[in-house]
Order: sequence, then C-alpha cells, then structure tokens
Amino acid sequence: MISAQEDEKDDKFLNLSTPQNTVKTHLKNLQPESYYPKVAAAVFNPDNHSKEERADLAIKLKQVLDGEGIIIDLEAIPNNPDYADSAANNQNLYKLTNSLPRIKLAKVGEKWYYSENTADIVNELHRDTYPFGTAQLLNILPKTSNKKYLGLYLWQIIGLAILILAAVIIHNLFTFLLRKVITATLLKAGYKDIAKGFVKPIASPAAWFLVVFLMSVFVRVLQLPIDFAHYTILILKALVPFFATIIVYRLVDVLGLYMHRMAEKTQSTLDDQLVPLVSKTLKIFVVLIGVIFILSSLEINVIPILTGLSIGGLAFALAAQDTLKNFFGSIMIFLDRPFQIGDWITAGSDIDGTIEEVGFRSTRIRTFRNSVTSVPNGKLADMTVDNHGLRVYRRFYTKLAITYDTPPDVIEAFVDGLRKLTTDHPDTRKDNYHIYLNEFGGSALEIMYYVFFRVPDWGGELKARHELMIRIIELSEELGVRFAFPTQTLHMETFPEKESLTPEYTETPEQLKEKLAAFYSKKGLN
Repeated sequence: MISAQEDEKDDKFLNLSTPQNTVKTHLKNLQPESYYPKVAAAVFNPDNHSKEERADLAIKLKQVLDGEGIIIDLEAIPNNPDYADSAANNQNLYKLTNSLPRIKLAKVGEKWYYSENTADIVNELHRDTYPFGTAQLLNILPKTSNKKYLGLYLWQIIGLAILILAAVIIHNLFTFLLRKVITATLLKAGYKDIAKGFVKPIASPAAWFLVVFLMSVFVRVLQLPIDFAHYTILILKALVPFFATIIVYRLVDVLGLYMHRMAEKTQSTLDDQLVPLVSKTLKIFVVLIGVIFILSSLEINVIPILTGLSIGGLAFALAAQDTLKNFFGSIMIFLDRPFQIGDWITAGSDIDGTIEEVGFRSTRIRTFRNSVTSVPNGKLADMTVDNHGLRVYRRFYTKLAITYDTPPDVIEAFVDGLRKLTTDHPDTRKDNYHIYLNEFGGSALEIMYYVFFRVPDWGGELKARHELMIRIIELSEELGVRFAFPTQTLHMETFPEKESLTPEYTETPEQLKEKLAAFYSKKGLN
C-alpha cells in the first residue's frame, strides 16, 4: 500500500500505520536509487527528537542493519495496526530481528515508531558495527549512484579491490614478521624447538586471522547489496573463530613442549605420561569450543545442540559407567601419584610388576614373567597399592644357623665381625641394623641378621646382598664357624659295657646355689 501523503515523486513512501509499513518507510527511503533521509526520519517519534536527530538515527540504524548483513523480510513483518506481542504481556511491541533483539517498534497513538529504547542504543550499535573510526569512511563514500556493474556500483568494486590487495599485503607482511622476527627472537632466547617447530605453522593461520578480522570490519563500510553482504559478513564472522581455533590448537603444542621440559626437570616419570594426555585433552576441548563459536557465528542456534548433547551425554554416561570410572580413576592416579613409571608395585593377589604406562583407561604393568598386564584405572584406584619403588631403604633379613658346639667366644667374635662387615659396606644403612644371637633352633644356634640397603632398585639390592653374603662366608671360614643344617642325632641312653649318657645330678640345692654364685661372680653379675 502506498500512502496518500507522498511527494510528487513516485519513489517516496511514507506510512506508519503498521509495523510492516514503518519498516518499509525506513528502508525504502534510504536506498541508493531513492535516498530520502528526511522522509525516513519519520520512523522515529517527532515528540522526542528533532528532525535532524531523527534523520541521523534513521541513517545510522540503516547502516547498522546493512553493516551486520541482516536481511529484513518485509512480508514476514506483521501488517496489523493492532499487533500485540504475546511474549511482552500483549503490549504493542514488535522485535525487528533476532540478530539485534533490542531493536523494537512500538505503537504510539495510531502510528508505529521505533521505540525510545531503540533510539537510545542506535549510536552504541553503530559504534559496535563500525569500530576503530571506520564510521568516518561512511561520510566519505557516495550515498547515491546510477551505474552498476555485476550488481555493484563502481565505487564498491574499487573498494573490494582495495580490500583484497590490502589483505594480500597484510598477510604476507604479518607472516614475514612472525617467521623472521619472532623466530629470530626465540632462537636467541634458546627456544629452538618452539621457533622451528611451532612458530611457522602458527604464522599462516595467525596472518589469516588478522586479515579476516580486518576484512570483516572494513567490508561493512562498502554497504554492499544486502544479499551479498549478508553471506559475505556471515562467512567472515565464521572464519574469525575458525582461524582462532587453529591458532589455539597449535599453541597447545607449544604448551605441550613447555610442559614436557618442565616434566623433565622433575624426578617423577608419571609427568612424562601426563603431558601427552593433557595435550590431547586440551586439543579436544579447543576443537569443541571452536565448533560452538563457528556455529554461533553462522547464526545457528547452538542451545538445542548443547541440550541434545547433554541428554545424549547422560545416556552415554549410563551406558559407559565402567569407562567413565576408569577415566576418573586415571585422573585420581595422576593427581595422587601413588606410583610413577618404572616403579615396582604389588596390589591385591595378582598384580606384581613394574609400571610401564599409565593411560586414560588402564595402566600397563610388566610382570616378572615379562608379560604385560593391563589393569583398569578404576579398579587400580580402589586397591591398596604397595609401591616398592618408593622405598628409601630395602630390608635384608635372614637367620645364620651355626652349630651348637660353637664356643661362646667364637660366637661373640663372629657377631662382631658381622657388624663390622655391615658398617663397612657402602650401600648399607649405618644407623639402623640388628645383629644378635637370637634363637635356639631345633638343630642350630640362630643369629638374626637384620640390615637395610640404600639402593635405587631391585638389581642393586641383589648385588648388595651377594656382596655381603660372600663376606659372611669368608668370615665364617676365617673364624672356623660352621653353618648348621637340619640334623637328627640318635643317642643310646644305655648300652652294654658303656656308661649311660643321662647325666646324674648329685648336688644338693645348697651346692647348686654355690655354683650359681660362682658363675655370677665370674661374669661380674650381682
């Protein structure tokens, strides 16, 4: 419908009776072929703004819509004079676009205007759409033109050519700066691996990120045809998080190299297994976040997708309880660090070996049969783990059985010799050992030999044991001490023409007390 209130020119349109007509009045009168800003100014309430202010607001709002590449479908806007928004308590309000939900029209009397809240935020939206002073270029570029080539005005084609040329120059210059200047700086600082392995792969996407960002800023100034501008700006918006994701993804490798260097400085070998796992996890996280931002930039509503993923995640969690249990078990192992790579551990009745690898699902243990056992981390995290690799000292406990006919003086000399051998050995603990005649055995006198070795592994323990045991044998040969072994001696209590082996005790109690007193006196006992 064309309003009766028109100028003598047919291309002017002024009608504020419905939301559709108000938007049509705004957009139709600011086209290059029909540029009438004073007519378009009517879409703002004249009671609150001067004519110059309203014209300025109308122009800026049109520039915001064009700069954001927002296509306004006039046929989809209600043409009902009494339209009421049910989401706004049935007020006479209409939200123009979901991309800019704060832009609304409101009915005042019998006319529809852009709301006062919209008028208040137009300048803010304009600054956001045209940052870094690019809004000044809009005043330089022509508002109208007659000749078109391939659907574009000549000045728009020239502007696109300048943008493309500038993009090529900026990309090459920025890539050169990254690859040459920053690489040289890193090499001087001693970061050769980062300079050669990671700066070059990052340089190109970083340069493209800068180019795409600048293109997305300056292409808005050209005020391209709305269909062309919509898809161009949409693609540029999506490319910004796309290249940002590539940059961060490759920066994870730099972080991984740094963590690897830090892990090399620690004594724990578990850190070496943790670094690649953390890197992989961060990369997956970066990709997921990047995909969400890219979809959002393409104006795809990610809320339903995230909701679906959360429901699917719940179903997956229920179906994969064991897998999740193992995953969290691995996290607890990495945080608690009950063992590290190379440690000898025992757990339960069937786990006995050396840790080879700790993964997100299971831990691989090399048994002493040279086989590999994979233990789920969820199970291992719940078990009592005896880490032999964390021992500072390794105990050596044995009994030295000597014959009953060994004289006490020889026993004393032998025990003193054992203590001397222990303190002289380079791998024994000097402040804690116990060597004593400890037990009357069934067939031998038993000397307890209880010492500790300070050695890093089982091989070192076996070597120290071997050395001490050889010295003990040499000492026993030198002193004439004989090692006993289980024997049985048959004694004949009585035999013809021989005296009985059973001793006869003829001493009286007083005589026995005298012998006991003499023994105490000889030994210096009270």
